[in-house]
Amino acid sequence: MIIADQVLEGRDAILAAAGHHPYVRHALARDEVPRGWRRDDAVGWLLPAEQGPRGGAIGAPGPAVEVFADLVARGALRPGQWLHLPRLDPAALPGRLAVARHDEWDFLWSAAAPPRQPDEEQVVRLTGVDHPALTALIDEAFPSTTSRPGDPRIVDWYGIRDGDRIVACGADRSRGDVGFLAGLAVAHGRRGRGLGAALTAAMTRALLARHDTVALGVYSVNVGAIRLYRRLGFTGALARSSVHLT
Repeated sequence: MIIADQVLEGRDAILAAAGHHPYVRHALARDEVPRGWRRDDAVGWLLPAEQGPRGGAIGAPGPAVEVFADLVARGALRPGQWLHLPRLDPAALPGRLAVARHDEWDFLWSAAAPPRQPDEEQVVRLTGVDHPALTALIDEAFPSTTSRPGDPRIVDWYGIRDGDRIVACGADRSRGDVGFLAGLAVAHGRRGRGLGAALTAAMTRALLARHDTVALGVYSVNVGAIRLYRRLGFTGALARSSVHLT
């Protein structure tokens, strides 16, 4: 039962138990008061905020699933909420956690400035005036992203303009102690021209001015993007599974 776990009260205790891992430094915002636990080789947490993931864990997937299953049984987690867990086999979930959706992705991070890219100087910080053009690009190039204009989690938008169009964009969704790139998108007709590399490098450079580490998330099947990010210095990697409870 969860009462047998080591209880971790607050952000500092969870970070210490997790060895100040970059993923945990990103997951836990400074102004939140999470509750955490350690079971065997897993460290996990529940977040008080209703927006975004309800909780997460790093380490061994088995103990993490067991504790979250206990929390579901106790009513601490509701259908529709979602969790970021260590990479796990979906076949291990039936009878433990009932999920409506299971996504596999990688958390990548870098603590070094990327190599300078051609056209990096075209990347500019965007403003609220650009939101309609941003929305048009996102609807075309990355309609499934959760990073959109008006999202309160977004600190800034960056992009590349071509006249009155925005042909590449990315969101600064930094959280906790780690800079975070999200919603990176390039217009279909402009792909293969290095705009994605220029955007990622310029944003990484900008965020490293305020954070010692910059990270991003990428679906594990997107091998082309992973190859690009590694070339730009994102060599730290943590395999993740996101599950939406049903």
